[in-house]
Amino acid sequence: MGSCERLFNRQRTVHEILGGGLVADVILWRQKNLSLGILMVTFTAWVVFERSGYTLLSLVSSILLLLFAILFLWAKSAAILNRPVPPLPELYLSEEKVNEVAAIVRTHVNDLLCVSQDIALGKDSKLFFKVAVFLWLISFIGGLTDFLTLGYTSLIIILTVPALYERYEDCIDKCMIMSYRKLQELYAKFDVEIVSKVRRSILEKKKLS
Repeated sequence: MGSCERLFNRQRTVHEILGGGLVADVILWRQKNLSLGILMVTFTAWVVFERSGYTLLSLVSSILLLLFAILFLWAKSAAILNRPVPPLPELYLSEEKVNEVAAIVRTHVNDLLCVSQDIALGKDSKLFFKVAVFLWLISFIGGLTDFLTLGYTSLIIILTVPALYERYEDCIDKCMIMSYRKLQELYAKFDVEIVSKVRRSILEKKKLS
């Protein structure tokens, strides 16, 4: 990572922060074909939804209807012509898989409920304000755009910002740290001026009295 001072004094690389697996490789464009494929598929889906007037539910329903119609006609014609039936995989969920997924969902839901309870009972004020700001931002952004456009824009940000940051992190960290220190200096100066004005005001009141 070099000897340059890092933002937030972090020790890990961007790739490690993102998990270090396939997801991190895709986000940082180390799997360029896969990253580009995801981007193009998402862009195509966005164009289809925006230009065709389809909603997600209507599009999924239409695709499933077409798929089932093709398989049904294939199976019927295969029975008449003594041909093989459609090569479908076995559609079956084992009890073990269901229990595993249920356990994962249960753990996350319980964690969410626990956090929600702490917020509702006022046990964590900082978390309350964070959640409130986050929900307000979602509400504000949701009022400016629709869900699909927001999802596509979010994907663009995910597939560009981390990769650009990793490429130019030395320069970005240096600029951000310098800006942060400048703001600290301005805040300290402003704080001193406010304290001085308050003291002068108190002294003047004492003299007048």
